[in-house]
Amino acid sequence: MAVTEETGAQPGAASVDPTGDPLLRTRFALPKRPATFLRRDRLARHLDQALGTPLTMVNGAAGAGKTLLVADWAAGLTEPVAWLTTDTADQAPGIFWAYLLEALRAAGVPVTGDVGCPAEAAHVDQRTLTCLAADLERRDHTTVVVLDEFDRVTSPEIAEQLQFVLHHAGRGMRLVLVSRTEPLLPLHRYRASGEITEIRNAELAFTSEEAHELLSRHGLHLRADAVRALVERTQGWAAGLRLCALAARQGTDPDAYLKQFEADHSTVADFLLAEVLDRQTPGTQDLLLRISVLDRCCPDLVNALTLRTDAEPILAALQRENAFVHYLGHSWYSLHPLFAEILRAHLGERFPGLEPELRSRAARWLRRSGALPDALVQGAAADDWEFTARAVVDDLAIGQLFTGLRSEELSALFARMSPEATGPAPDLVRAARELGRRDLDHGLAHLRRAEEELGPDGAGAAPVRLSCALLEALAARLTGSPDRAERAAEQATLLRREVPGQLLDEHPELTALLLTDLGSARLWAGRFDDARAALSAVAGSPDGAATALPRWEALGHLALIDYLNGWLGPAEHKALAAAGQAERYSLPQRSRSGIGPLVLAAVLIDRDELDEAQALLDEAAVSHPLVDDPVVRAGRTLTRGQLFLARGDARAALAAAADATVPAAVSSPWAEDHAA
Repeated sequence: MAVTEETGAQPGAASVDPTGDPLLRTRFALPKRPATFLRRDRLARHLDQALGTPLTMVNGAAGAGKTLLVADWAAGLTEPVAWLTTDTADQAPGIFWAYLLEALRAAGVPVTGDVGCPAEAAHVDQRTLTCLAADLERRDHTTVVVLDEFDRVTSPEIAEQLQFVLHHAGRGMRLVLVSRTEPLLPLHRYRASGEITEIRNAELAFTSEEAHELLSRHGLHLRADAVRALVERTQGWAAGLRLCALAARQGTDPDAYLKQFEADHSTVADFLLAEVLDRQTPGTQDLLLRISVLDRCCPDLVNALTLRTDAEPILAALQRENAFVHYLGHSWYSLHPLFAEILRAHLGERFPGLEPELRSRAARWLRRSGALPDALVQGAAADDWEFTARAVVDDLAIGQLFTGLRSEELSALFARMSPEATGPAPDLVRAARELGRRDLDHGLAHLRRAEEELGPDGAGAAPVRLSCALLEALAARLTGSPDRAERAAEQATLLRREVPGQLLDEHPELTALLLTDLGSARLWAGRFDDARAALSAVAGSPDGAATALPRWEALGHLALIDYLNGWLGPAEHKALAAAGQAERYSLPQRSRSGIGPLVLAAVLIDRDELDEAQALLDEAAVSHPLVDDPVVRAGRTLTRGQLFLARGDARAALAAAADATVPAAVSSPWAEDHAA
């Protein structure tokens, strides 16, 4: 039997609290569900377990849908349900128990005269609690007691009294607490004995399917990908989805509204500011505003950002209060994305110009702590390009612009770099971006400028000069200049002695890239043994994501050497091993030189498997559109020429052979021989 809405008191019922104020009947009524309310069966089934455990806790952030979920479930129960929406005035035990006893009576649960009513606001007689527990325990049915917004009750005395009644009422009482924070009850004991049912934020979040149904009830019929994007942005937050839906319905183009939705100028912002931010102390509000610039944070970082020393207990308290602060583990936290977006807008209004300073401060702390990727993001967001570029170069991370795993991300980040950023580091990063895109003219211009800015001495700039050597080796490979590549390699060997070994160990990709470029330049010049020595060192380097791309390229070049020597079996084996590296680490297509597929195609042509070879060449043309080094260009045109010749098209084969003599600083004997 669900809670009744009768307001008439039973005999012996109190109509006033111990202070003489009338009891507010609205606090005993189940909240009404809106017409668009969506009953989620998975949560209702979980709540059904509440009848098997003494205590149930539904714990989530503001607007997570806790109250409506429990109200809908309670309305369908056959057991009597006593509903009480708690209030901040309920800190006095006498007032709290006066309301709870009246909630039982309003639900049709008779309370015997032995229980009585509290006569004092600050005190409840132990006999009242004992008689109530005994009265509930003697009944032949279970009474469900729901305390909504229980986070408003902060009295340890009330929590202890509630635990006493719950324990001694046995199967006669089931307690459901709906709260933003963890209640003061000893939850660890209930968990240890399996006597608690818990529903938390993660479970309360809407799935994409549930969000689609909810939006449909608001008259919005969106594509599945649009719903998924909205769920991802709101993290399934119930109030966020409902408020977005209501706002979208008011516009002429709901789809466009949801795509261009700006959280900082919406009803979502009003809700979060009123329900979350404004409830905090001024000091905590200031902390939340400042950490809104961070994707994730830890107490030490927050202290550095806010110039205070008490971040750890504040973050822990915010997380316990479900104040849209999520614990990630290992002392790291994050803000809900929508909340962070709103806070950043509020930060700009309250403290104009402070955001870049905060981001710069965070970038320096993150770099000192070894979190270089996060430091670069913050430095770029602060438009502090001198620091950001210098961090990449000094930490020997410039090779990551070529390794494939982070190359696109870093290239996009530095695409925003201001032209006003000058110095060796910014120009080296510009050179790396251009050379990575095979733009030799602009890449070499930036590299020369960086070397000029560095000056002839370069004292104390070993990481900068080592980065220069890496880019010189790449430029030598792209231009077919083996002597230039040798000079760059020699310079790098000398500079490695001036760089801390730990830094070199953290960036094995730098040496692997340099040796791959050196090996490719030697291969172009026909120095197969020297090329094999450099490339084998890369192919045999310890396995790992950082060196996956240079190992892939080294194996492809070694396969080409075997093919040029007439060793088709070993050539095919190495080319397949290279393909395995690419698949294992999911290397981006545009980051690969594509020499391995060319070798496989050439082997297939020798076997007269022409259609398979054509398919490989077509795939390589699509997958590797960049104009690469002379080795790859010659290999591509010669393999195409061999395919034309195998199919009897001598004219096309001759045209392809003519293209094989690509422009380079030195000629390639094997390329000329195969063209002939």
